[in-house]
Amino acid sequence: MNYKAYIISGCFMGALLTGCSGDYSSAPDNPSRVTEHKVDSVLGLMTLEEKIGQMVLYNGSWDVTGPATGTDDRKKLEKLKKGYVGGMLNVTSVKNTREAQRLVMEHSRLKIPLIFGYDVIHGYRTMFPVPLGESSSWDTALMEKTASVAAREAAAAGINWTFAPMMDVSRDARWGRIMEGAGEDPYLNTRIAVARIKGFQGDDLSDPATIAACAKHFAGYGFAEAGRDYNTVNIGMHELHNTILPPFKAAAAAGVATFMSSFNDIDGIPASADRYLQREILKEEWQWKGFNVSDWGAIAELIPHGVAGDKVRASELAVRAGIDMDMEGGAYEENLAGLLKDHKIPESVIDDAVKRILRVKFNLGLFDDPYRYSNEEREKKELYTVENREVALEAARKSIVLLKNQDHILPLHEKSGTIAVIGPLADDKDSPLGNWRAQADPGSAVSVLEGIRNHAPASCTVTYAKGADLATGARNFLSPLHINTDDTSGFAEALSLAGKADVVILVVGEDAFQSGEGRSQADIRFAGVQQQLIDAVHRINKNTVMVLMNGRPMNISESSGSMKAILETWFLGTEHGNAVGEVLFGKYNPAGKLPVSFPHSVGQSPLYYNRKPTGRPEGGEQVTYSHYNDTPNEALFPFGFGLSYTHFAYGNIRQDRDTFGPGEKINVTVTVTNTGKMAGAEVVQLYLHDEVASLTRPVKMLKAFEKIYLEPGEAKTVNFVIDEQMLSFYTINRKWEAEPGRFKLFIGGNSVDTDMTAFEFKSEQ
Repeated sequence: MNYKAYIISGCFMGALLTGCSGDYSSAPDNPSRVTEHKVDSVLGLMTLEEKIGQMVLYNGSWDVTGPATGTDDRKKLEKLKKGYVGGMLNVTSVKNTREAQRLVMEHSRLKIPLIFGYDVIHGYRTMFPVPLGESSSWDTALMEKTASVAAREAAAAGINWTFAPMMDVSRDARWGRIMEGAGEDPYLNTRIAVARIKGFQGDDLSDPATIAACAKHFAGYGFAEAGRDYNTVNIGMHELHNTILPPFKAAAAAGVATFMSSFNDIDGIPASADRYLQREILKEEWQWKGFNVSDWGAIAELIPHGVAGDKVRASELAVRAGIDMDMEGGAYEENLAGLLKDHKIPESVIDDAVKRILRVKFNLGLFDDPYRYSNEEREKKELYTVENREVALEAARKSIVLLKNQDHILPLHEKSGTIAVIGPLADDKDSPLGNWRAQADPGSAVSVLEGIRNHAPASCTVTYAKGADLATGARNFLSPLHINTDDTSGFAEALSLAGKADVVILVVGEDAFQSGEGRSQADIRFAGVQQQLIDAVHRINKNTVMVLMNGRPMNISESSGSMKAILETWFLGTEHGNAVGEVLFGKYNPAGKLPVSFPHSVGQSPLYYNRKPTGRPEGGEQVTYSHYNDTPNEALFPFGFGLSYTHFAYGNIRQDRDTFGPGEKINVTVTVTNTGKMAGAEVVQLYLHDEVASLTRPVKMLKAFEKIYLEPGEAKTVNFVIDEQMLSFYTINRKWEAEPGRFKLFIGGNSVDTDMTAFEFKSEQ
């Protein structure tokens, strides 16, 4: 039923937009004002029960196309029919979402359409690289494209809201969910978050090929103590504003439709009860107009957090803080009416939440057509297409990072002879899909072995032995992963092939379900018998290339020195193996750069390039206390690092002035030349250091980057503009401002290998 037609069909509903006549002519001309007028009109018609219902998000735990079984499911079904539910998650396919929507549209009084959410993290049916992997491309146009394809697939399957992107800055490789974000740097996270939001939402949220995005997790989740998922967070106010909040602020400014609160507390206040975060910053200071959903059950979790004695108090804290929708918490639907009756909360907080939810639904076009995402023909045509797989292959190629290439063993060529492919992940067609794989078919990815066979020259002989299993038993999001710690029975075959080969491709790393939510690890070395296999293969054949598959930075220090080459491939999605094959055989020149630092030891965690200086800096003759005595301070492979099959030479940094003031700018240029024999791409990175400030400032901060493509012998001049905004930070005055002073400027191909110059920012005086 067309909602517009319904609302003007009777006088009792006529006031919904403009009056009993149903005449729309008096509505304001400005589109946003028109939407606000409609939102206010709908709100004015709603009962308290209907308002609270909009603040409830149910999980699709039963078959919505069949009879509900069990007491809870029957209660949910009745609430749907009454219009006491705002949205559902984990209901997928046009058939199922249409049926759930039908229950509301045919039975409820006001017929306010449902919103359908799902974790479309790195694809819906076609899988792209896990977000941390794709971040290695440093290609924001690519990430906008993959998010757009994922949105198109999800929308075709009845979904109109994704719980992505995750923009938690994270510096701890032990944290399982590091795979879901963009790594350790606030600026890179910001650029990537905005690109992904634009990809999901497009230019018009009412376009049925787009879906509402969700900025998560607000805030501090990536700083969980000791890398343990859901754990407490201990940071100061300035760390919060300078490191954690910038990606979220940019997301709000970019018009992201929804936010999601995080599970953790910060300085003793759980995020879902943090009024300062959720209401004062997000809704008031940033003037953001979307709606804020809790993470799964997070409102009820205020009880075990110890700040609420029951769900009544938990509901009061959350709604006052500014959480608009309760995801599967059973808190709001049970307690908001009582809290209002007992004068514990004003109705204005409920009205504000409902208006925000209605606003997003209007912007999605659901009031014009509740079934706009219910086209079965589109569902058949849009999912897992050849075109979508081509985008997946492009993303996979660009996400590979070449960490080492001794003696230029890569790329392999026609004379490579016999190539032995060995390792527990070599012929794995499932792990490349990664965790958070949405509706991808299990085992549907191209394996590394398949990719090598697809791209190896006819003159090469490819042999294969698994060597050992990595994991045994059940492998999924919920089940604990059982690692093989003792079965080495496959070593003999693998070593026999390694001894006969000219080159060994050793495919090792993590199972897909070793990283992700609830998958934190204290040990980030190779699990199971892999290190034994690595050592044994290397003893037999020194020409060994390691291909890593993983969702987090790993400690590979035991074997990195002995490998001739190392390719970091992450979990690249549907086309994983083809991308790896293209890179190994030189059909594509790797250009990825690390978005996270790789440690020498897990004891370095959390590890990040933009650390603070200490009062006793490293170096010099004095005894220093800022270093380890048993492992290096620096990363094994630093942030921004990545090699190529060619070489890029950086010319001198030039700037058009040495000083500037408010309202002015400096133009900085550097010439980059491809001095090798192969075309390739390079990410030119600019870092700054504020030498003297009101607060301690990082030794380096990424402030700009540009990815360029160069033919052999070609040179390009890259221009960066430094202005007052680039220098601004959350100062001791507790506001964003640029302080006058002297700054060091660094430009190079990673966070370590840079050339330096300096400039001064002067005050207006």
